[in-house]
Amino acid sequence: MTGFDGLLGLLLEPLQFDFMVRALVATVVAAVVCALLSCWLVLIGWSLMGDAVSHAVLPGVVLAYIVGAPFAIGALVFGFLAVALIGVVRDTSRVKEDAAIGIVFTTLFALGLVLISVTPSQTDLGHIIFGNVLGIGTGDLVQILVLGAVAAAVLLVTRRDLTLFAFDPTHAHAIGLSPRLLGALLLGVLALTAVVALQTVGVILVVAMLIIPGATAYLLTDRFPRMLVVAPSIAAASAVVGIYSSYFLDTAPGGMVVLAQGVAFAAVFLVSPRHGVLVAAVRRRWRRHRSPRPDTVAP
Repeated sequence: MTGFDGLLGLLLEPLQFDFMVRALVATVVAAVVCALLSCWLVLIGWSLMGDAVSHAVLPGVVLAYIVGAPFAIGALVFGFLAVALIGVVRDTSRVKEDAAIGIVFTTLFALGLVLISVTPSQTDLGHIIFGNVLGIGTGDLVQILVLGAVAAAVLLVTRRDLTLFAFDPTHAHAIGLSPRLLGALLLGVLALTAVVALQTVGVILVVAMLIIPGATAYLLTDRFPRMLVVAPSIAAASAVVGIYSSYFLDTAPGGMVVLAQGVAFAAVFLVSPRHGVLVAAVRRRWRRHRSPRPDTVAP
């Protein structure tokens, strides 16, 4: 009983502080929303696009701060601007899409860094880059909850159309859906989700939360509806483990959350029942052991 009480005490200790409760709630919400979106990004092959949009929203967030507008508006504007610029560079030059993505998102990200350096501010805008989950106030938490709920609702309500678009855009067009519109919707949600995760892990690590959960779930199941359950579950568990680990180890919370997701992916990559590397190696060795030797004479 003493051991149980001690464990319970450790679990409840961080929750005695309001800032830890806000950090935990905000991180779990951001992780779950990012994980939902990551399922489509991984399936479509938009991981690099997720990287681009998550970095490209930085100048939009800073400009929104300067004019006193909501962060989400600036992020959405620059998210769509990044996508448009990538399309222009790709379609009007010899530059391929991956190079166009790299050029656009690094340039916009650099613009955001310059704006941060010259913007007079009562607060440290560096938290947009690296995250500041322990500094989240009540107003910030409300914004994260509202934006997270909107992003999750859009994804869940349109999940059938988005899934068809991911698997077969030609068939989606044939039945009356607009692949271009669905792609734009997904990119809009991507920009919104990036804003949700800004406060928790910052612009730099947002891309990890937009890729790792979906990739991990993809190794665990071949059915997309299950991915939509597995990915958020892994992300939420990683968020809790990361926040608690950062409290007891006195480390960066955002980094610990992403590190927990990376460890989860590594474990699944190695020992997943169907796609694990070690499991596959053991299975191949077992089959070779069971198969008859070439010099064995059948009775």
